Amino acid sequence: MLDRSVLEAAATWYVQLSAAAPGQADRSGWQAWLEQDARHAQAWARVEKLQHQLGGLPQEVALPTLAGARARRRSVAKVLGLLLALGATGWGLDAIEPLPARLAALRTGKGERRQVQLADGSQLHLNTHSAVDIHYSASLREVRLHHGEVLIDTARDRSGRPFVVHTPEGSVHALGTRFSVRSEAAQTEVRVLQQAVELRPSANPVGVLRLEAGQQARFDQAHWGKPTPLPAHSDAWLQGRLMVLEWRLADLLVELERYRPGVLRCSEAVADLRVSGGFDLDHTDVILENLALSLPVHVRYLTRYWVSIEAV
Repeated sequence: MLDRSVLEAAATWYVQLSAAAPGQADRSGWQAWLEQDARHAQAWARVEKLQHQLGGLPQEVALPTLAGARARRRSVAKVLGLLLALGATGWGLDAIEPLPARLAALRTGKGERRQVQLADGSQLHLNTHSAVDIHYSASLREVRLHHGEVLIDTARDRSGRPFVVHTPEGSVHALGTRFSVRSEAAQTEVRVLQQAVELRPSANPVGVLRLEAGQQARFDQAHWGKPTPLPAHSDAWLQGRLMVLEWRLADLLVELERYRPGVLRCSEAVADLRVSGGFDLDHTDVILENLALSLPVHVRYLTRYWVSIEAV
């Protein structure tokens, strides 16, 4: 069994390297520590498993924000607790995902997509790392999106039952439509491709925002944002494609991280570089290779699940 002190050192290196694009001194120090003792390599293997399962971790652990020594200590403590839990349980870090989501009837992993036909003929498409439950009653058709993203083609119902998608932030009521719902980071984003929907935040039950075809909006439990025009190719992920026009490199990497396990980030020096094009989401390593060919950047693999993009 690994000593707590060894795991704490591994957690400290994890936080130090993931707080920003690591410099050469950081990488050299980490490599020296790794080679110093066989137990260090064993501890880092546990970190590798942690990285592989980052899709199920709270955002504050997966991407620690280090505003000072106190924040750094808190982040190290969180990671250390996860490393200890990973060694003490048979099912590892999946326990961090809320129980209802882990028990959801329909799930997808990182980089996985799935299509399901519902009992009324509606089509449900699950994007990467999503968890959904379906409940049809005599009076209502309900989809509960615990996290992730779905696109739904609603079918006409003979009984006239409403079609509602619930998220942790509220509900989306379909009005004979094709639309997508994405829930993450305490916000729900809705995009309407056909007809219309109504958004209802859970803490504002009398408040309703109607979205028409070609519009999108975000809402949390109490408020919604102003509707904006729908970007072109909003449903390209159905074919495993991501279409971007003049995106910041940092924003592109945040989106790509949804489709691959581990950590994917860039240095501040290249974060604002602009990227346009179509990308194959089933081959994210190829995307990273092409970025290195088209931009003045270097892709550095600290480990298989830890990728940093830096200036050349």
